[in-house]
Amino acid sequence: MSDGRSARRRSGSSRARPLAVGRRAGDFGAMKSTKRSVAFLVRGEAGRVLAVRRPLDDEDLPDAWGLPAGSLRPGEGWEEAVRRAGREKLGVTLRPGALLREGELERDAYRLRMRLYGASIEGGEPVVPQPVEGVTQYAEWAWAPPSQLEAAAAKGSLCSRLALEWRDEGG
Repeated sequence: MSDGRSARRRSGSSRARPLAVGRRAGDFGAMKSTKRSVAFLVRGEAGRVLAVRRPLDDEDLPDAWGLPAGSLRPGEGWEEAVRRAGREKLGVTLRPGALLREGELERDAYRLRMRLYGASIEGGEPVVPQPVEGVTQYAEWAWAPPSQLEAAAAKGSLCSRLALEWRDEGG
């Protein structure tokens, strides 16, 4: 027969704290914040995609080729963020298309939640870097085969991983 204390512990008394998804036992620090981001896939001729090279001083993926992406601002919608990222990072007007994939990734300081949208360029030609402060500016852009995203996906690029998963599923 058990005493009341052990029954309370098993049933989740105020002393027991459930682990959050993706956390290790004993890691009871503050929960990580979630950063909501969008990436967009612009298709070009011969199956190529608009790829960007991140700057050498990038915190997460220095010098990696991936897709254009941006973090949502407070109160901003997903498709609105796609349009803004097109302007601020490439100098183009984008038309957001279908939601292609979504996923999450744990970073050291935060959890990244990302949606990958198809997009088309309605106006302008890509130019990098753009004269916009406060956002990651790219070092270079190119029409590249999707296979160029594989190295970044292997290093932890969520936008690259989502794009390759979408491609591999027949996208």
